[in-house]
Amino acid sequence: QVQLVESGGGLVQAGGSLRLSCAASGSIFSINTMDWYRQAPGQQRELVAVIGRGGTTNYADSVKGRFTISRDNAKNTVYLQMNSLKPEDTAVYYCSIMTTLRRYWGQGTQVTVSS
Repeated sequence: QVQLVESGGGLVQAGGSLRLSCAASGSIFSINTMDWYRQAPGQQRELVAVIGRGGTTNYADSVKGRFTISRDNAKNTVYLQMNSLKPEDTAVYYCSIMTTLRRYWGQGTQVTVSS
């Protein structure tokens, strides 16, 4: 069984920063991509950032230049550094990993940006 445990969410003022972490544990054979998604109230879940096993990254246009995704393969952990936060970044943030067998999801962590 695989578990993803997220941490680092919270309340921050516009222009501030937060760092999310997500540690994967359990019977993990091989992690390919590690991703962050977010879902705001009344909206669909959207992909925020992706990082491949070799470190290749991709970002949603709305967060480019402000968010940075990174990973520690030895610790099966993915991070999301979020700078210059805006009220529209308010959402539940979910980490997800894609293994050779299937995709797994974390439980989500709330990020609230006040104006």
